[in-house]
Amino acid sequence: MSKELTKLRERIDALDTELLRLLNERARLAQAVGHIKDGQIYRAEREAQVLRRLCAENPGPLKPENIEHLFREIMSACRDLEQHLRIAYLGPQGTFSQAAAFKQFGHAVGEVPSATIDETFRAVETGRADYAVVPVENSTEGTVSRTLDLIVSSPLKICGEVLLPIHQNLLRKINAPLSSRERGEGGLAGIKRVYAHAQSLAQCQHWLNQNLPNVERVSVVSNAEGARLAAEDPASAAIAGEEAAQAHGLNIVVPRIEDEPNNTTRFLVLADHDVQPSGRDKTSLVMSAPNVPGSVVKLLQPLAEAGVSMTKFESRPVKGANWEYLFFVDIEGHRDDPAVAAALKEVTARAAMVKLLGSYPAAR
Repeated sequence: MSKELTKLRERIDALDTELLRLLNERARLAQAVGHIKDGQIYRAEREAQVLRRLCAENPGPLKPENIEHLFREIMSACRDLEQHLRIAYLGPQGTFSQAAAFKQFGHAVGEVPSATIDETFRAVETGRADYAVVPVENSTEGTVSRTLDLIVSSPLKICGEVLLPIHQNLLRKINAPLSSRERGEGGLAGIKRVYAHAQSLAQCQHWLNQNLPNVERVSVVSNAEGARLAAEDPASAAIAGEEAAQAHGLNIVVPRIEDEPNNTTRFLVLADHDVQPSGRDKTSLVMSAPNVPGSVVKLLQPLAEAGVSMTKFESRPVKGANWEYLFFVDIEGHRDDPAVAAALKEVTARAAMVKLLGSYPAAR
């Protein structure tokens, strides 16, 4: 071993020791802040501000996403000294919802995997969890309708959003290690059915048509559930992420089979409280318009006049009322920002119904 390599390793060891000291010093300061707050420990707006500042000041060579991941975990560990957060998500373990929960809160949390999106909402509403992470839309397949339907009647508020790149893999139980010949399309022989959530089946439709055109496609409640079923039957495969493969002992036969390489799912973070401004926020609301000509245009005019940018507008049928619709809207800014507050006041005056779903830090 060269003297130069020995010196470099000694320097790394010294830096690791210093990092350890600084991390514990940060943890003690975080504890002191928690004692002063004496209440809600997780502050979404504060964590968003810290992460934005660190990414902006990052000189490299670490990438901004690496910095964000590292400091999410540091904040998660420090927060856990004061409050062990319980996070509900669409389970079981190994789902993209679980991955989104970890991306938002780090790994120092209690997991509350739920069988359905309905149960995920109820876990927070009944106090079994502190926060819920639920999928709301996919860049390829559009809205998760059940989430929108539930959020209209739920007392929960949106306090964050997570953008998660979705990479779908074809998973299969193969007892022996895969050879290079068996990887890729060579590992498809004998597959009789493919399990996946309906959205994932749709996101991989072209690949399935090309490579497994005669194989049965079975929609299940989650990709992790599909992975569990595939693990029990060598004639079955599943479409899911790497976490599901690891959780159920499956091989990734073909990686990244999604039809769109930039496939991304947006998740909402829900809680029973509001979030203060972070400096770069979104506000979500749902509203209905009087059934008269031009009513929708009049509803949106106050936003344009106040210079408030609208990032999403989507209609959903009203349950039990034919040809009546609710309009889901996302705008830039926090509800307490003067321009946003003025626009929302005017929208409320014109609408048949308005419900503010929450203001929260915009995802990067």
